[in-house]
Amino acid sequence: MRTEKLRIDKYLWAIRLFKTRSLAAEACDKGKVKLNGAAVKAAKTVNVGDEYEVKTEAKKWVIKVTALLHNRVQYVEAIKYYLDITPAEEIERIQFQAASFHTGKMLSKIGRPTKKQRRDLDEFMEG
Repeated sequence: MRTEKLRIDKYLWAIRLFKTRSLAAEACDKGKVKLNGAAVKAAKTVNVGDEYEVKTEAKKWVIKVTALLHNRVQYVEAIKYYLDITPAEEIERIQFQAASFHTGKMLSKIGRPTKKQRRDLDEFMEG
């Protein structure tokens, strides 16, 4: 394993919290990544044992760095490099939010009938 320094934006991208490294850097610039309550810049060096608060599109994470990861790897490998210590109430809030917005079925098309539906309707009415 490498011994040189690792930037926070590269680390967050490597452990798959962000889709691209530029999105991770942008989150740092906007103050969505915090160490001990203080916003960090994208060039901040990551150390094992650090606890970061990270706000992504989907949820608010609280992660503890368990090992440094320099390159992006598969999800099953990436989860070995951090510990998810997100509070339970935050996880419940996200699950409730997801359940309340997504019912699992597509909305029916309301409005004018299609050409085929119209023909079937005309045929039914004449017959």
